[in-house]
Amino acid sequence: MIPKTKTHIYHAVVKSTITYAAETRCLKAKNGSKTKFHRNGRFGDARLEFPGRKKLEKTVVKQKMNTVKSILDDIKTKQLQCYGYVQRTEEAKLPKDVVKWRPPGRRKRGRPKLTWAKGIRGLMGEMGLMGEDWNDRGNWREKIM
Repeated sequence: MIPKTKTHIYHAVVKSTITYAAETRCLKAKNGSKTKFHRNGRFGDARLEFPGRKKLEKTVVKQKMNTVKSILDDIKTKQLQCYGYVQRTEEAKLPKDVVKWRPPGRRKRGRPKLTWAKGIRGLMGEMGLMGEDWNDRGNWREKIM
């Protein structure tokens, strides 16, 4: 298969399928390892072979496929884009109500304590973002990309 075709298939099918609705998922350590396995096991260690030429290394393959960032980085960016969008919406809109809603009662024993909101706050701290940075849309986009 031609490398250009592989690149188109990766970006159109594989990457879009993995990141579909990723902004609503709660990222945990084991989720990160799954995406790393995908990156390393399926496409990261891929070698392109041409008749009469040597195998190309992983970094060359990543450059040829235009995959500078990992899929995990793309998921984090999508989550922060979604968070900024929801925070900028009006108070009466449904997405804002959904993010602010807390279920009544207590969680059952053994259920993980990490929520989407806590994951976003941790991600913001990891990227050096402040609580009100989402107000300036252009600045927010620059920082999360």
